[in-house]
Amino acid sequence: MRVAHLTASTFYGGPERQMLGLTHALGAAGVESVFVSFSEGGRCRSFLGRVRHAGFEAVALEHDTPWLRAAARDLTDHLARLRPDVLLCHGYKANLLGRVAARRQHIPVVAVSRGWTRENWKVRVYEALDRWHLRHMDRVVAVSAAQAAKVRACGVPSERVLVIHNAIDPERFAGPDPTYRAKLLRYFRRPRTRIVGAAGRFSPEKGFDVLVAAAAKVVSEDDTVGFLLFGEGPCKASLVKQIHAAGLSRSFVLSGFRADLDRFFPFLDLLVLPSYTEGLPNVVLEAFAARVPVVATAVGGTPEVVSDGVNGFLVPPGDADVLAGRILAALADEDRRLEMGLRGHKRICEDFTFAAQARAYARLFARLAPGSAFHESSSLVEESVA
Repeated sequence: MRVAHLTASTFYGGPERQMLGLTHALGAAGVESVFVSFSEGGRCRSFLGRVRHAGFEAVALEHDTPWLRAAARDLTDHLARLRPDVLLCHGYKANLLGRVAARRQHIPVVAVSRGWTRENWKVRVYEALDRWHLRHMDRVVAVSAAQAAKVRACGVPSERVLVIHNAIDPERFAGPDPTYRAKLLRYFRRPRTRIVGAAGRFSPEKGFDVLVAAAAKVVSEDDTVGFLLFGEGPCKASLVKQIHAAGLSRSFVLSGFRADLDRFFPFLDLLVLPSYTEGLPNVVLEAFAARVPVVATAVGGTPEVVSDGVNGFLVPPGDADVLAGRILAALADEDRRLEMGLRGHKRICEDFTFAAQARAYARLFARLAPGSAFHESSSLVEESVA
């Protein structure tokens, strides 16, 4: 069995970690994976370099937007050469052209639906096209039950929709280096006893402006708490302005993008996710894998991971007062905070591993490619990824 992944990746982020984690887990079962990416002005090289370093074949399409017909021809030619049994599409551009090319090569095509951000008018147009194209895929994998409901609501027949959750490798956070706690503390000009972290793209749907407003309320009650936000994005300038206006320049730090974010996570005291919309957030899985409790908005698939009062707290989106209250509550009881982190880690190990994810994909591939040798040995595949 050979699976081709089609993507438009410009850097190594959450979706890219999901792709490589899945391919490693399936590879242990003898399922071969290859990657095809849109060029994205050459920015695909970052991710494709990691793919090749991991031992998988990776190719970049010669043509890209706005030459969509030429890109579809390129993709069709690559599929003819690579001869995959299934095409797995990641993202709206992959869905749009992947369906066309897969039909030309008479192979089943699957879309992975991680969520829609409605970030700007251009993205909204692409996402509207994406929702139309999903109706014509052989299967749509939603990363959460909440996202599956959205997929069905846009017209995809229920029998073509299935939920396969995102996954995480807890070993990424094993053996934390204590020097990273010191690095966290050095972000602040004066000593801090607790550090609240957040991470993500600085875009409107992430709600980081609400986090800044909540931080002002937290710091007004406890000025030993520091806030550290990892990431970059179009809202950076407005966030900097808001931080200064709130008098938080010494308490709320924008650290920029960090390639070593995994090393910092175990030394956060709390992670906050203030989003207005989510599919199933990788950052929550990462926090739990690092034994860090979470305060998050009850949107999308987040409540499928975070149990209110058990491994974290859930809050309504857009409410800075409630968010601040929950942050203070989580930090007020050290024993309870540590216990929440341990429960989060247990949740990951039980339900969000790549082995479990690979088993679900293995069953899907076996149904879609009944003539493959993989289908004939599907029971062995499931055992080997267990």
